[in-house]
Amino acid sequence: MANKRTAKTADETAGNTTKKIITVTEQPGSFSLFTEFDISLFQSGRHFHLYNKLGAHIQTVNGVTGTYFAVWAPNAEKVSVIGNFNGWNRDDFPLIGRKDGSGIWEGFVASVSGGEYYKYFIRSVNGYEVEKGDPYAFHWETPPHTATVVWDLDYSWSDDNWLADRKSNHPLTRPISVYEMHIGSWRRKEEEEGRFLTYRELAGELPAYCDYMQFTHVEFMPVMEHPFYGSWGYQLTGYFAPSSRFGTPQDFMFLIDELHKAGIGVILDWVPSHFPTDEHGLGYFDGTHLYEHADPRQGFHPDWKSSIFNFGRNEVRAFLISNALYWLDKFHIDALRVDAVASMLYLDYSRNEGEWIPNIYGGRENLEAISFLQDFNNAVHQYYPDVFTVAEESTSWPGVTQSASNGGLGFDMKWMMGWMHDTLSYFQQDPVNRKYHQGQITFSLHYAFSERFTLPLSHDEVVYGKNSLINKMPGDSWKQFANLRLLYAYMYGHPGAKLLFMGADFAQRHEWQHDFSLDWSENNNPDHRGIQNILKDLNTLYKQEPAMYEYNFSWEGFEWIDSQDEVNSVLSWSRKGKEQKENLIFVANFTPVVRENYRIGTSVTGSYKEIFNSDNLRYGGSDLLNVERVETYPIPRHGRTHSFPIRLPALSVIILKHIE
Repeated sequence: MANKRTAKTADETAGNTTKKIITVTEQPGSFSLFTEFDISLFQSGRHFHLYNKLGAHIQTVNGVTGTYFAVWAPNAEKVSVIGNFNGWNRDDFPLIGRKDGSGIWEGFVASVSGGEYYKYFIRSVNGYEVEKGDPYAFHWETPPHTATVVWDLDYSWSDDNWLADRKSNHPLTRPISVYEMHIGSWRRKEEEEGRFLTYRELAGELPAYCDYMQFTHVEFMPVMEHPFYGSWGYQLTGYFAPSSRFGTPQDFMFLIDELHKAGIGVILDWVPSHFPTDEHGLGYFDGTHLYEHADPRQGFHPDWKSSIFNFGRNEVRAFLISNALYWLDKFHIDALRVDAVASMLYLDYSRNEGEWIPNIYGGRENLEAISFLQDFNNAVHQYYPDVFTVAEESTSWPGVTQSASNGGLGFDMKWMMGWMHDTLSYFQQDPVNRKYHQGQITFSLHYAFSERFTLPLSHDEVVYGKNSLINKMPGDSWKQFANLRLLYAYMYGHPGAKLLFMGADFAQRHEWQHDFSLDWSENNNPDHRGIQNILKDLNTLYKQEPAMYEYNFSWEGFEWIDSQDEVNSVLSWSRKGKEQKENLIFVANFTPVVRENYRIGTSVTGSYKEIFNSDNLRYGGSDLLNVERVETYPIPRHGRTHSFPIRLPALSVIILKHIE
């Protein structure tokens, strides 16, 4: 037989629609998107662009346009494509299993075009039969329906300037202020029965809002297709598809394009730790535990009732890393925030003794997950060196942001969960008692530069009875708003990137509820508008003042002036830039008592100007400002030769800068 491209055609009739199937024959050189090198990379776990091979791809074969299908199902006895184009008949369009041991089944169906619904019918070698969505599908039917959709990803991008700027200025050298949001509940069309905004409708509002508020990035809670809306996107079935609840893949691309044109970066939450057990998803895919571990002590998560990926299986690692690169490639995403990293790192995570299997050395570290995370980060940085990765890792695992070559996991940043817990605990104290808890608010600086940190005030802190941020604050309404202004100003003065969940940007009173829009009507209240104003100004200041970001991840950028004034519950510190003239002094008063003539020590003599005061009337404060410049005097204070007096308003932060 000649070694050339061959195909077998047959007329197939389904209802009123006639289709042709051109299946891959057993002859060498028959039609396939896979080369031998692709198969070798796939089997070794090193193929990181599988989205160009597996899944459904519109092609032209022998002059006939149709769709090439390929799916990994090594333990299947039969695989066929079923869809609306053949009446969901399980026998019409069988795929052919490759003979190279890859476990891939493939075939070409003529005249199947974009927009057609399909699934794979799989019969396993043990007789198990199931209909599965395509793990690599670019588009899914809108839940609760579960079919996948043949889709082309063609889109004409307009963000060349953004991408060029990203390449020449790595984000970690710049301010990073993230607006975390849930697409389904940011705003809704209340006049249309509270329906979701589409991606394109969001594109008409979100970029302008983020630009107005001066955020640098927006972080979307997982947009990948998920069957249960109440999971917030953390239980995924369609890893390669933005949720069709809000539109098409191109609609989502348009939203990203518009954000980039407004100067806003885009971060996606990504969930490589676990997946739901829905029958149409990844679980028990070919009649075996293909993507997950078979032993529930390794393959089932007791908290989330979900399956855990088998990070030791090469093809699974290739699936996940391909998925990460897919979003960076096809959707121009600027960063990935990896969810639930701690659950991946520990074999005994949320398990009692006897409910987990030790590693080969008898330890509880998940060596396969560690290796996977290192490979993931290496791949991202190899192909997209101007993209950053962030770990939500809630333990003290060492080296999360160290390079893999130095034994670390290779992330660029890590959420500073300890800062979040200690800070919120401290702020919930009655101010009278804060002097007994000052260690809570200063402890984070003992380890602030052990990793590169993001300070998160995220969605997790405003749900399930935890209360909104404003309602966590003690005291009457005035004190609550003053405390919240104080919290935000303290956060922006603390080293690290910043993250704030939607609703906290205007001090929404009630907890976040995913079934409803944020209560934007609260912005009609001056106190709530004041919170918006202070955040806008803090973001602006963050961008304007190099001392607030140039050494965000280094001791070079921070120095305590006084962390020991427990009696007055006052903290003072310096943030430093590359040039001394850029240095700033922060002073925070955590009590509702005005401090007149409060002295701050300094070694840099001359005049200082107040450039920010959280008690400003514009923010809803009492307007006790240091309007005039303040002069230093040779009065020693805080171990320094000189000092200057300031008026320190109640529950406030002020920022001062030296004047040449």
